[in-house]
Amino acid sequence: MGAHIEAEETGNSGAGRAARRDEAVRAAVEQGLLGPDSPIIGLLDVTGIRESAAELRAAFDAVVAPGTPVLHAFAVKATPLVPVLRLLREEGVGAEVASPGELALARAAGLGPEMTVLDSPAKTPGELREALALGIAVNADNPQELDRIDALMIPHSPKDVGGAPIAASRSPLGIRVNPQIGGGSIEATSTATATSKFGVALRDEGAREWVVRAYLDRPWLTRLHAHTGSQGVPLSLMARGVAETYGLAEEINRRAGRRQVDTLDIGGGLPVNFASDATTPTYAQYARTLAEEVPGLFDGRYGLVTEFGRSLLAKHGTVVARVEYAKSAGGRPVALTHAGVQVATRTVYAPGVWPLRIAAYDSKGRPKEGPAVVQDVAGPACFSGDLLAEGCALPLLEQGDFAAALDTGAYYFAHHYAYNSLVRPAIYGFGPGGERRVAFAVVREAQTVEEVVAESGGAQVDALVGGRAPWGLP
Repeated sequence: MGAHIEAEETGNSGAGRAARRDEAVRAAVEQGLLGPDSPIIGLLDVTGIRESAAELRAAFDAVVAPGTPVLHAFAVKATPLVPVLRLLREEGVGAEVASPGELALARAAGLGPEMTVLDSPAKTPGELREALALGIAVNADNPQELDRIDALMIPHSPKDVGGAPIAASRSPLGIRVNPQIGGGSIEATSTATATSKFGVALRDEGAREWVVRAYLDRPWLTRLHAHTGSQGVPLSLMARGVAETYGLAEEINRRAGRRQVDTLDIGGGLPVNFASDATTPTYAQYARTLAEEVPGLFDGRYGLVTEFGRSLLAKHGTVVARVEYAKSAGGRPVALTHAGVQVATRTVYAPGVWPLRIAAYDSKGRPKEGPAVVQDVAGPACFSGDLLAEGCALPLLEQGDFAAALDTGAYYFAHHYAYNSLVRPAIYGFGPGGERRVAFAVVREAQTVEEVVAESGGAQVDALVGGRAPWGLP
């Protein structure tokens, strides 16, 4: 029993995940996916993703009352890749989308309206109309957005909405609120601060009463949504945000004299440990914390929606880049690789907040051995701060070796930054492969330079000069 508890609490599956990663890097080199002509790729551990989805479901199944409707909706922004969304759908996980593009990705992956939630602080009339027509759950961010929804739900349509109203939308509708309970250690990922751009700020004068009145005036508002933050926000603060949201739902229902709010969307935001292979905190720890701090949340009176993103995918992704050159500057070794700001934008621009672990592999893709040497691991972009890691202690990386940026399954290789017109790398999922040990599936093809030209106006080469230009330049 003690060993089981230890594994659950500390995420001891990290050793198995590291072993699978090492096998995948070696297999990628052996099978020609990684080498001189393809010097950077992304890898996704399919087994690990399935395990995380199962752990998420099990953690909340253990605390909710039997029969409680629960939707775990993956935050698509974390890894906006159609095959990933399809895999998660097969594991019983839906999609939380925040743009027309993300909604299109979710639909392409086969996710139905009942498994989709639309959250965004700036939805256009067209986006709202599409969501309501499809029957997708929508959380209104502010009073002006609620006015737009009103116009689509009643038999007239103001100019700023346009078109005929939705006669009978199946969409579950709610309001996003900001409990204003404060931020975590990373300001940019804290969404419940006093001046956060998200939701209705509950502690502002008159705001809480406006929210309650909005529900009392609209019997079709049945959900309440809050998201306290993401990386850098401790479990205690996340639980406080959920508790505030639960208390508001109780107040609305008490004043309505019935159970009008029937579902609470508690967002996501479980932090990820980027310091080692251990998974901590775990979904089980968070679910138990919520059960202790907000016991009424799980007594069966409220359906539940979660919106986890980074915690589901981060530890199951690796960016692997070939060392093109190895040199020295100021007495410090520098490994020049093909992974930099284009795949690790947050890390390069804010290394103190978003540091990455780097693993060293030799030219055959095997974990590199040798004494640790303090060195820099640099990217290919043309500015000096393009560093994956600075002063990193690793076996000395040499020309032809590989540097792997770990825990990059979320917010890294799927969010390309086109500095220097660097192409987007290919992404492969990997899993057991029988005789070959590891099998790969293409998740996203590598971008070509021809596609870079096309995206950069290649078809409009004469748009600003010559006779085609409207201002008639010679």
